[in-house]
Amino acid sequence: MPSISIFDVIGPNMVGPSSSHTAGAVAIALLVKKLFPGTVKEVEFVLYGSFARTYKGHGTDRALLGGMLGFETHDLRIKNSFQLAEEQGLIYSFVTNEKETEVHPNTVEIHLTGTDGAFMSVRGVSIGGGKVKIVKINGVDVDFTGEYSTLVIRHLDYPGMVAYIATCLSERNVNIAFMRLYREKKGATAYSVVESDEEIPQELLEKLREHEKVEDVMLIQV
Repeated sequence: MPSISIFDVIGPNMVGPSSSHTAGAVAIALLVKKLFPGTVKEVEFVLYGSFARTYKGHGTDRALLGGMLGFETHDLRIKNSFQLAEEQGLIYSFVTNEKETEVHPNTVEIHLTGTDGAFMSVRGVSIGGGKVKIVKINGVDVDFTGEYSTLVIRHLDYPGMVAYIATCLSERNVNIAFMRLYREKKGATAYSVVESDEEIPQELLEKLREHEKVEDVMLIQV
């Protein structure tokens, strides 16, 4: 059974009425922003379950937009996120999906388009007390929280890829807390997710990109 700290009981330092619907929403969007490789031009938030039903009353919409602007859960600017997004030229929209019910009740899927035309779709869930999980990237099931420094490598499912990634980490003395591989199917697109309890050196990303089967490398630094 996982341990629970006093901070899990009290909840996060936050703006808004709900740790799940406000702080969790900020945290999800901020993680997604960190994953996206470029500058976001347009973002669509697809809301499910209780997020879809109460997002305006609980400020989930302002929270998601605030996270996409780079705000932490306690940032007072979240209250003005609509205005600030418009001032920055960020195009945004909110869509509710109450037909799909086989999802966690606090679920949002974020579709991002960059200024260079790049597109990414990320699904996250708010699991309570301000804690969140990323559960899907571009249609592939994943599972990580962003509580550790996290390296996400998109690559083809090819023999030796895990060994290559592990070797690159070892050569730079990066301690691996968790490492998992997720894939669509054999030989298709896969995501290797590496979580470390220390800072991951930036130059590691360029080394990983040297492999011909690596398509993209994303980093969430804690």
